[in-house]
Amino acid sequence: MLPHMRMIRAALFGVIAAVMSSQPMADTTTTSPSLWKSFDNSLQRKLNTTLTKLGLDKAVKDKKLSVALVDITRLNKPRVAAVNGNEMLYAASLPKIAILLGAFVEIEQGEMKLDTDTRESLTRMIRVSSNADATRMLNRVGKQRLLGMLQSRKFDLYDPKVNGGLWVGKEYGKSAAYKRDPLHNLSHGATAMQTARFYYMLETGKLVGPRLTREMKSMLGNPGIHHKFVKGLADYPDAKIYRKSGSWRQWHADSAIVEAQGHKYIIVALAESPNGGAWLSRLIQPIHQFMVPTRLASTGN
Repeated sequence: MLPHMRMIRAALFGVIAAVMSSQPMADTTTTSPSLWKSFDNSLQRKLNTTLTKLGLDKAVKDKKLSVALVDITRLNKPRVAAVNGNEMLYAASLPKIAILLGAFVEIEQGEMKLDTDTRESLTRMIRVSSNADATRMLNRVGKQRLLGMLQSRKFDLYDPKVNGGLWVGKEYGKSAAYKRDPLHNLSHGATAMQTARFYYMLETGKLVGPRLTREMKSMLGNPGIHHKFVKGLADYPDAKIYRKSGSWRQWHADSAIVEAQGHKYIIVALAESPNGGAWLSRLIQPIHQFMVPTRLASTGN
């Protein structure tokens, strides 16, 4: 190779290396639309009307119910509606999705192996909400390491600028909290918008690489507990649900990606009421109906 050709080739490699180092392939979150800048007036009106018809407007006013709804049928053009979307509530087992993320980050970085035992443990943690597996995987990731991930610039899934987000500050058992969230003093907390953002980042490949994204989504599929959103969608057998829920005393939460008839949406709801579980089962049905409108057969002329 001629000397001047070697110089050109070296220069090209230098440019490529600079671009790769400044924009790592594993962190492309800056290219996705912000959900907070993607609100849709029409979708918001439909959500508000639905909650009023269900008699849940008082719960919304009292900040006992928060909902985030994101139409991701066109993935790069999300449409968002929310009520109390930035209100942080105790979320029971829902933040186990944060432990799932932590485990997959460790797997991607080679710090943990996705062997049969790990895969089965993570799957039980999500599908049947195993507390023992959640605590085990939390300790494998590391408690402070997980909190660091959630607050990192890469994920920003707990961000004071939007009133918090996903937080895991306690094992799933009888042990005391090791670090409550700094804004609301919660051991296991979430906001509807940040939880929706977790699912949006999953769908857009902004959490981990493509192969591990498929593994994560598979674990969220085939729910093993049939209540809340799953119960509410029982009459829609064509709906595929990828979800994580949570309940403890009067706190009830559910979160999901729902796919049906070519439509796809994210739904998150957090409730503080003894009737919260029933609220979530009821509200998902009319929401699903306007998110996945029935296709009318052509009658011809």
